[in-house]
Amino acid sequence: MGRSLVFLASAPVKFSRELNWVPPLGQKLRQSFPRTTRQVSLGGFLKFPSFSANQGRTLSVRAVVSSDTSYPKVGATSTGPIPGSQLAEVVETAAKTGAQVVMDAVNKPRNIFYKGLTDLVTETDKMSEAAILDVVRKNFPDHLILGEEGGIIGDSSSGYLWCIDPLDGTTNFAHGYPSFAVSVGVLFQGNPAAAAVVEFVGGPMCWNTRMFSATAGGGAFCNGQKIQSSKTDLVEQSLLVTGFGYEHDDPWATNMELFKDFTDISRGVRRLGAAAVDMCHVALGVAEAYWEYRLKPWDMAAGVLVTSSK
Repeated sequence: MGRSLVFLASAPVKFSRELNWVPPLGQKLRQSFPRTTRQVSLGGFLKFPSFSANQGRTLSVRAVVSSDTSYPKVGATSTGPIPGSQLAEVVETAAKTGAQVVMDAVNKPRNIFYKGLTDLVTETDKMSEAAILDVVRKNFPDHLILGEEGGIIGDSSSGYLWCIDPLDGTTNFAHGYPSFAVSVGVLFQGNPAAAAVVEFVGGPMCWNTRMFSATAGGGAFCNGQKIQSSKTDLVEQSLLVTGFGYEHDDPWATNMELFKDFTDISRGVRRLGAAAVDMCHVALGVAEAYWEYRLKPWDMAAGVLVTSSK
């Protein structure tokens, strides 16, 4: 199982490594980790405090190692009446269709709009989502769909939910920075069943793509080749990845402290700016772990299945 940490601010952080010692409650994470190498094991939890709207910006970072070593399965146990191979084919076609829209625009001037102070959206986001929707609705007109730009459409009684991020990493795309993707995942009865993430690699004048895909119980692949996450079990030998949201609130401030703390005890922490890409890099084995606060369903529906599939 890949070592992806994906969680909401109100939920415990699920971390696929457990230290073989317990840091004192109330101490900062940096103070709790000794500088010597520590062995870690898969399947543990690191729990961080939850947040409420009326809290101030004076939170200290606390970590408690849980004795609970279980790690819940992410993928759906069944794809329902639709065969997994059929779902996978449509998911991959939808992601490729959206990616073609992005590729057609990647070397052209961008029309940029703002959803917030620094939260961008482009015409390409909207065009990519429209193209993906056409594929999904043509094949499964009775399914429920959640798109980042268009919201919820379709039959709310359906057992299937499609989560679409037509351009994950819009700010990177707007600047021509090579860390963005098209992400399409479908859930059956609330659990990921099939996923595809088309990552853009290279850079201006040499753009290319690679596609990550997965089905529940069917393994994870990159361009059709089976992939495996890293076997590294030492934090001090690990490269970690995280992300930061647009709201500079308590979770953002706490994650900044975690960024500093994990930089102290690991080989480094990267911040690329596209959650789906980050998770796929963990699945590929080029990074050992990823965590981020306040991800939306479209951010993680595809990437979390790719990362957790064996």
